[in-house]
Amino acid sequence: MTRRKLLFVLMMVPFYSLYARSAFANKSSTSIEAPQTAQKGSEVTIRVTVTHRGNNFIHYTNWLRVSANQKEIARWDFSSGQRPEAEVFTREVKLNAFEDLEVIAQANCNVHGSTGPATVKISVKE
Repeated sequence: MTRRKLLFVLMMVPFYSLYARSAFANKSSTSIEAPQTAQKGSEVTIRVTVTHRGNNFIHYTNWLRVSANQKEIARWDFSSGQRPEAEVFTREVKLNAFEDLEVIAQANCNVHGSTGPATVKISVKE
């Protein structure tokens, strides 16, 4: 009888670990790291960090979008077979600054959605 119990427990561990992790999952959230000011015509580096607990083949961040002045400048699409590399990951975008910029980044969980966009303003100086 104890052998059957042990076998049952060993069979249940992989399922439990997969689904228990999802129970603590959340919405995808973003944060943006960018300079507050930039010289006109200079290249600006924007770093977007996405945080999403519980990434697995059922539940994952399925997209990340970055826009500047309401124009999409970068997009990453993910799938169950091509998930982000970690629960916290960063993508970098380079952009030439010719006018003041409003940068918006948003990521989405395929199950729970998004916490909403993150926004940063970059003031461009002559």
